Amino acid sequence: MTDHSKKHTHPGLSTLSIWGGELEHELYERSTQVPVVHSVSFAYKDIDTWHAVALEQAPGHIYSRNTNPTVRAFEDKVKELEGAEAATSFSSGMAAISNIFGTFLRPGDRVVSIKDSYGGTNKIFTSFLPPLNVDVMLCETVDYAAIEEEIAKGCTLLYLETPTNPTVKIIDIKRLAAAAKKVGALVVVDNTFATPINQNPLQLGADLVLHSASKYLGGHADALGGVACGNRDLIKMVYHYREINGATLSPMDAYSFIRGMKTLSLRVERQNQSAMTIARWLQNHPAVEQVNYPGLETHPHHDVAKAQMKGYGGMLSFAVKGGLDAIKVFLPKLQYAHMAANLGCVETVVGPPVTTSHVECTPEERAAAGIPEGLVRYSTGIEDVEDLVADLEQALSQLS
Repeated sequence: MTDHSKKHTHPGLSTLSIWGGELEHELYERSTQVPVVHSVSFAYKDIDTWHAVALEQAPGHIYSRNTNPTVRAFEDKVKELEGAEAATSFSSGMAAISNIFGTFLRPGDRVVSIKDSYGGTNKIFTSFLPPLNVDVMLCETVDYAAIEEEIAKGCTLLYLETPTNPTVKIIDIKRLAAAAKKVGALVVVDNTFATPINQNPLQLGADLVLHSASKYLGGHADALGGVACGNRDLIKMVYHYREINGATLSPMDAYSFIRGMKTLSLRVERQNQSAMTIARWLQNHPAVEQVNYPGLETHPHHDVAKAQMKGYGGMLSFAVKGGLDAIKVFLPKLQYAHMAANLGCVETVVGPPVTTSHVECTPEERAAAGIPEGLVRYSTGIEDVEDLVADLEQALSQLS
């Protein structure tokens, strides 16, 4: 029996998913839901108040490219879930990544990261930053000695993604953050796959944590956006860069994220359980060569995942015998899965990296990142897991 007599000091993640960001500000006309404020500008009756708000000396909004009541509520909800001091949002997950780099990197700076990052991020590292005279060192993802050696040589920003997309490798955030702190580097972690329900990088030493909110936070594949959290001073710098460069989250998308996040904890808990069941089932299927899921004891980074994650997530990947040709036969046979370039939503979504996470990369670049052409990325939905397993079984049977 649970002992409820002990003093309760902090709300749980399910409570924060619902109430976070909604208690600090009075809602319009006593509404119980955050309203969608579509207004581009906000009017004042005297110049002095208007000026004070514009200088951030008084609460309020001036122009929705800068701040907006609906957007602020979404940012505050994510901030509370990640245990951060502040958050700011963007028009997409890639805008969040790009704006963080634009805020903190200058010619002559050095970035240390991993080879297994999301394809769009990898493209920034390999094609966009070098011409700006920013040195980028991409290390083998779990070669900690090599990563620490590169950090020690000089590092302005350490960029990590864990679990990785789509190989689902796990990186020891605490260990690498400690190495980065020794040289004064900023530590940025993409937490999209894990969600705040399963992992909180700020508690492990990260300075900034970001999400593609289009994925698990929204959960319904109907809104596009990104968000970054961290301490107040760092987020203020990112916010000012974003407000001038204009990658603004729309109020309607912010509302969709707020609505979706009310079930974030429930969805992620279900996806955690189902992904584990599916991963164990795939391990025993004769047509499957390899299964990548951090919850499996056979996963090479299971111990790290167990130490830093509260749940192992809904994302897994697996290689099918026959490679890409086999995938072309198998995936279209699935009934309960969208073949689409998305993840983290209530429906199961599948696809190979060649059309999803690393479509921007050449086959050679995917190979260099350790991503086989015959890999399947599987984003587990909230369907009945028995139906998902049966669906996989009938589709894989086509290969025999």
